[in-house]
This record gives sequence, structure tokens and C-alpha cells, in this order.
Amino acid sequence: MNDKLLLLWALGPSEMVLLAVAALFIFGPKRLPELGQALGEGLSSFRNASQGPAKPLSPPSSPSLPEPEPAA
Repeated sequence: MNDKLLLLWALGPSEMVLLAVAALFIFGPKRLPELGQALGEGLSSFRNASQGPAKPLSPPSSPSLPEPEPAA
């Protein structure tokens, strides 16, 4: 069952060319590089966010309060 579903979404070279030509007609040659760049930046941002923070988070440090002076 999963193999048939996977083959349904597999794109061959002819399908990729057809999608590229359709995108060229829909968005035009001026807008296509902008869309590609935005898609790349979005995927990069998603990949970085899914990997978690670059360094482990440390608990926030509480500011030290001055010691009260003894009452005379």
C-alpha cells in the first residue's frame, strides 16, 4: 500500500520539466528567481528551526540583591 502511494508522488524528469514550464508561464521570467530565493530561504529557516538552538539554553541568572545593612 505504501509503495503505491510513494510511486504516486514520484516525479520523473518529464514531470519536472512540465512543472518548470508551467511555473514559467504562471509567474513569468522576472518573478521566478525571486520565488526560488524565497523558497530556499524558507526551507533553510525551517531546517534551522527544526534542529533546535545552536547552543543549549541556560537558565536566566537572577540579579544579585545587595545585602541589607544591619539595624543599629
